Amino acid sequence: MTAGVKYDDVEVGTEIPARTYPVDRANLVMYAGASGDFNPIHWRESFAKSVGLPDVIAHGMFTMAQGGRFVTDWVGDPGAVVDYGVRFSSPVVVPDEGGATLEISGTVEDKLDDNKVVVALTARCNGQKVLTRAKAVVRLA
Repeated sequence: MTAGVKYDDVEVGTEIPARTYPVDRANLVMYAGASGDFNPIHWRESFAKSVGLPDVIAHGMFTMAQGGRFVTDWVGDPGAVVDYGVRFSSPVVVPDEGGATLEISGTVEDKLDDNKVVVALTARCNGQKVLTRAKAVVRLA
């Protein structure tokens, strides 16, 4: 598989349109099974509230994975992601009724040698940034 986005077709400042990703408790339980992280703050409301959280929260790595998904959906090839990192700035609170919606957008921040670009991501839930310093280095076609 090769990247579907061409290096010559993007410039610094190119915006990648926002996408939304619904998050519900079933997603968190499935992620817990896949990751082995069964911390009850991610699935048991009474426990989450007992430790001072407003409700159940998504796994940080689940949130980070949605950012990665955004990048790979844009570029068309998961193997094109050379580097990816984030800092967690706020939890994604996932109420039982209705869940949450994660909105992710991106901007080409820099063009590097070897057909690589740096994509800066913005991830928000309920208007609040949930990831900071979220960047991916992607090799384009």
